[in-house]
Amino acid sequence: MQKLKVNEIFYSLQGESSYIGLPTIFIRLTGCPMRCSYCDTAYAFNAGDNFTIDETLDAISKYKTKNVTITGGEPLAQKECWNLLKCLCDSGYTVSLETGGAISISKIDKRVKIILDIKTPGSGEEKNNLWENLELIKPKDEIKFVITDKKDYVWAKNALIKEKLNEKALVLFSPVYGDINPKDLAEWILKDQLPVRFQIQLHKIIWGEVEGV
Repeated sequence: MQKLKVNEIFYSLQGESSYIGLPTIFIRLTGCPMRCSYCDTAYAFNAGDNFTIDETLDAISKYKTKNVTITGGEPLAQKECWNLLKCLCDSGYTVSLETGGAISISKIDKRVKIILDIKTPGSGEEKNNLWENLELIKPKDEIKFVITDKKDYVWAKNALIKEKLNEKALVLFSPVYGDINPKDLAEWILKDQLPVRFQIQLHKIIWGEVEGV
């Protein structure tokens, strides 16, 4: 029986996406092929315990919510993730997936909301963007840019316009926590009248930059 390497399972408020503020179960899978400059989950690169899908479902059953987010690291780096997503949907959960965008999303169950992170130059991982994923995005999915500075903002704005991303799905612009003044990003968006949603990581505002929230 195939197993997943799980770094942590925890219950918190969703801090990002259109589900922000909702009580959510997070399943953080171990491993990631990328090394973003602003990564806040390096602890998930290697550490974790092996779970079958049934063991994972049992572990989350104690929480009284149907909202589940699969995150990482990069969850799609583990092939069994696709089966986990399907089984969660089959079990009646509302499932979202946070992916860094370097791995194809073609095999993901259509019931899953995909949060696709397009890597900016400031991340150091721009070269790994799999642009073909944009053709697979569904209207209910979301496309996220994590902005490190003004150059990143201009790059993201140009990608938004060139690819007509706001016609594909909701687009999120998020400042790197502690590196860029959120007020600056908000004012750039308003000045340029961009059709995007500005977001701040709610969980970090509440608890700071710690694990398990």
